[in-house]
Amino acid sequence: MTAEHGPVAVGVVGLGYWGPNLARNFSGLDGCELRWCCDRSEEQLARWRQSFPGTLFTSTLDDLLADDGLDAIVVATDVPSHAPIALAALGAGKHCFVEKPLSQSSAEAAEIGAAAQGAGLVLMVGHLLEYHPGVAKLKEIVESGELGDVRYVYSNRLNLGKDRQAENALWSLGAHDISVLLHLLEEEPAEVLARGESFLREGVEDVVFCYLRFPSGRIAHMHLSWLDPHKERRFTVVGSRRMATFDDMELERKVTVYDKGFDRDFRNWGEYITRSGDVMSPQVSNEEPLRIECRHFVECVATGAEPHSGAASALRTVRVLEALQRSLETGGATVQLAPVAAG
Repeated sequence: MTAEHGPVAVGVVGLGYWGPNLARNFSGLDGCELRWCCDRSEEQLARWRQSFPGTLFTSTLDDLLADDGLDAIVVATDVPSHAPIALAALGAGKHCFVEKPLSQSSAEAAEIGAAAQGAGLVLMVGHLLEYHPGVAKLKEIVESGELGDVRYVYSNRLNLGKDRQAENALWSLGAHDISVLLHLLEEEPAEVLARGESFLREGVEDVVFCYLRFPSGRIAHMHLSWLDPHKERRFTVVGSRRMATFDDMELERKVTVYDKGFDRDFRNWGEYITRSGDVMSPQVSNEEPLRIECRHFVECVATGAEPHSGAASALRTVRVLEALQRSLETGGATVQLAPVAAG
């Protein structure tokens, strides 16, 4: 099903923390109609009804599933409900956008992907940072070879943030960074390990440290926490020639390239000497990443194109999250990941 008949009609399910941001963006896109908003809470429905006066509001998902004029369903509910809602949407012939992570297990993610493929429908997961202009610029710099051979990448996603009751820092925060790491390096890790602690709520790790090793020999590290004095959202890529960072907390210099590294000095028995040269910050678009992401989904529904963060991307991210969770539960034991066959 494509939207050749007119604007893509979208329904947003879940009006908690993130759903209203999605509704705002879809309602403001050309070629898109925000047809439905759905939430089990009558209070949330009443709160947002005035913000979207031309939109239908309901507490029942079945109303969306039964609407033949609805092209796509956007899932912004809690993670355990992602899989059943996505499968119901696809079963009703609706294209589907699901907030990250797609599901709680790779088995569920594979099932959802197979359902979308079998029905010929678009499935996209909300890996928001893959659509961030700063990440796009960092990816462009990595692919250009300007940094040389990438040796390692690390990320910090820290804040003194909301105390979650069920979802730990790995699943709540790590899905963002894993999707970016896989996007930048274009390979899946061969082994991972994770250590964390539950300081605020027993059994829910509020700080997690992750280590990933890739078949190419490159490595990555993630520091994830909502129990930290700093608010950081930063990636650092270290190459053989130069180094680069993406810092989402910077207002202007989102991406910075450092001409730093080690050069071999053959005059001194081949020893390495440090080099510290120019620092350059390329121009990065300030368009809202969520607007770019929502527009991409609408375009894919309209044309039938495969989203950048489609089923395969979603499955890779959940596979790595799963492996890191297994390591976390065993006190930091190394977990091996079997390579996934192409196609």
